[in-house]
Amino acid sequence: MHPDLQKLLEAERINEAVAERLDKIAPGSFLLHKSWGAGKVVSWDLASKKVTIDFEQSSGQVMDLQFAMQKTEPLEDDDFRARKVEELESLRELSKSDPVALVVLLLESHGGSMTVDALETEISGAVVEAKAFKKWWEATKRSLRENKRVVVPARRTEALTLRAADLSPAQALVADFEAARDLKGMSKALEAIINDVALFKDEPEYLQNLLIEIDESAKKGTRIHLGQVLELLSLRDALIKSVDDLAHADDALRLANVLLAEEARLADEIGALPSARQRAIYEVFPESFGDRWVEMLTTIFDSVGSRGVSEIAKLLDEKGEMKALEEHLISATARRSLGPDALVWVARERNGMAKNVFGPDVGASILALLETDHLADGPRTTTRLQAQLGDDKTLLADIVNSMGATEARNFGRRLMECPTFNELDRKSLMARVIKARPETGELVSGEQSKRPEALVVSWESLERKQAELDDLIRNRIPQNTKDISIARSYGDLRENFEYKSSKDMQKMLMRRKSELEKEIDVARGTDFKGADASAANIGTIVTVKNAQGVSVTHTLLGAWDSDPEKNIVSYLSETGAAIMGSAVGEEVEIRDHDTDKMVNWVIESIAPYNP
Repeated sequence: MHPDLQKLLEAERINEAVAERLDKIAPGSFLLHKSWGAGKVVSWDLASKKVTIDFEQSSGQVMDLQFAMQKTEPLEDDDFRARKVEELESLRELSKSDPVALVVLLLESHGGSMTVDALETEISGAVVEAKAFKKWWEATKRSLRENKRVVVPARRTEALTLRAADLSPAQALVADFEAARDLKGMSKALEAIINDVALFKDEPEYLQNLLIEIDESAKKGTRIHLGQVLELLSLRDALIKSVDDLAHADDALRLANVLLAEEARLADEIGALPSARQRAIYEVFPESFGDRWVEMLTTIFDSVGSRGVSEIAKLLDEKGEMKALEEHLISATARRSLGPDALVWVARERNGMAKNVFGPDVGASILALLETDHLADGPRTTTRLQAQLGDDKTLLADIVNSMGATEARNFGRRLMECPTFNELDRKSLMARVIKARPETGELVSGEQSKRPEALVVSWESLERKQAELDDLIRNRIPQNTKDISIARSYGDLRENFEYKSSKDMQKMLMRRKSELEKEIDVARGTDFKGADASAANIGTIVTVKNAQGVSVTHTLLGAWDSDPEKNIVSYLSETGAAIMGSAVGEEVEIRDHDTDKMVNWVIESIAPYNP
């Protein structure tokens, strides 16, 4: 105890409890203030009840004795924060000579755990120059991971954690696995073990015990967390392959059996996994499905995401089974059912693995998917596909060069009418088409004279659009604003799923509002009465006949009035555009949507449409 206090205690001027508390702020002791940081008590005057402290942020600070006891907390002499006050130069030297020891010292002073942000606050500027901190921390992280004394998280928002000092590197990795609170954490820890499996050369018994824990956890999680179970079992199998004396228990859960039992759920679950894990899982398909393994891979091809389609294609190519994938892709593009990730892969591999698939149907499928996604009420799924069309400077040229003249014109027309693109992008894309196929240039030069600038629509469809816009402005956008405000209150926007989801919805709603306003602005309502039936026009019923004598009747109506089941087509649609302006007896080419082939038809009759 400080001599000044001992005298007061002996004179019975203070009691034992007060003396012990005052001793914590005696000269030479270290304190922590919330605002001023760590400090060292320089002197005190017990008679006037004042104490002078040199804080990091406020040197020579004079405080009332009672106030100092209330607003500070004592620090041990070996605490990192105390040493910053007393031994700053030695800490700076330590940051250069042994950064791992520096971090360990800091963590020991903070209960063994702290975030990277908190670590940066303690070190940057004082111990390590602020401008050099980022480079220093990247190098230190590598050293920490090699040393194994500290658990270094993948995310900056997660905490650094100090391991027990008496653990060997192998034991430290096992401790991380045992500390994992969920399947995802177990997979992460198991991957670290695989990366440093050589550490277990003298301690193989730890790995055999791990297999038991993995099996128990996988059996419990299959029903609810199938994707994470597949990842964990795949990593377990990779571990077994890398260690000679390691083997499955006789009753262990096998990856092949899980795949077979859960085949209906595989596409959605596998798609979220890293590429390497997906590949390892796909390689087990022959064992799981026997003769059906190729069929299973082609079935899930459209649904496993961008990483999955690449890995499946590579595997099938290596196994000599590419023909099956080609047949699947050709059929799916003809039906316009191929997903955006698969179409992106076909476009990228058009001169490689997908060269036998790439053709006119791919271009038509891309536009059809972009249009459908644009009109869908929800988050967009074709962003990457749209970016591919814009970023790949030769893609459009390759598409139209695979088409006949009529097909190229129809593709160009659909591209010009596709609502997904803004006016500037549409012109830029169309310029590529015209450069590759000059005959499509008439679409640009003659578009304004062929059709009125305004959109001709039925009054009913115009009212529907106006009602949708009104609902957006009055209900959906205000509600979304409230949702964003609520989500923001949950904190940490970087990891806040509700906030990100609400912001994505905001973008979609505002984009839709802008589109509706533009569409309504140029729309001209009509009841289609008095249409000129001397040729196929808006508001006419057109009957066409093919070479086999089959007749089909199309009703040409407004831009938003298509109803395929009733053979009502928009004058802007591919079929409507092909018929528009034709007279009785003239021949037109119309796409058969069942076969996707162009068929010649003759205009048989034209009559006014009577609502």
